[in-house]
Amino acid sequence: MKLEFVPVGRIVSVHGIRGELRVLPLEGEADFLTGFQTFYLDGQAVAPAACRVHKGMALLKLEGIEDRTAAEGLRGKELLVRRADARLPEGEYFDGELIGLDVFNGETGERVGELVRVDRYPASRVYTVRGERDFLVPAVKDAFILNVDLENNRMDIRVWEGLME
Repeated sequence: MKLEFVPVGRIVSVHGIRGELRVLPLEGEADFLTGFQTFYLDGQAVAPAACRVHKGMALLKLEGIEDRTAAEGLRGKELLVRRADARLPEGEYFDGELIGLDVFNGETGERVGELVRVDRYPASRVYTVRGERDFLVPAVKDAFILNVDLENNRMDIRVWEGLME
């Protein structure tokens, strides 16, 4: 489902005494977060005064958050971005957009389930599809994933022998 706002990071702690936030990236690498001019926090637009990568985390300094105490109050909150601002390459999607897609056998057109979870592993993502029983689909284009159509809430997959068992 096409989302207007997408969660891209979770504030996990603070860094230092000047109100910098340690942000765990939810999508991709931490440097992905450094390219945004606006984040959304609790429904409000916030502008980063600075954003850099440190040890796999994004360190984010928000305007108006000047000390550690103010930053502590944001721990656990999610940072969102406007989907249109993300400019992902063609054929790339945020994990949150894929949750809830109807999954179909690309050869027969038969509905086989609903995508209910996305797990990230070093080699690739793995989708959990809930049908008659849950099964896993490697998120490998052309080998398993034939088509993703967010407008029609549809994903077509190649069902290999034993995949749904």
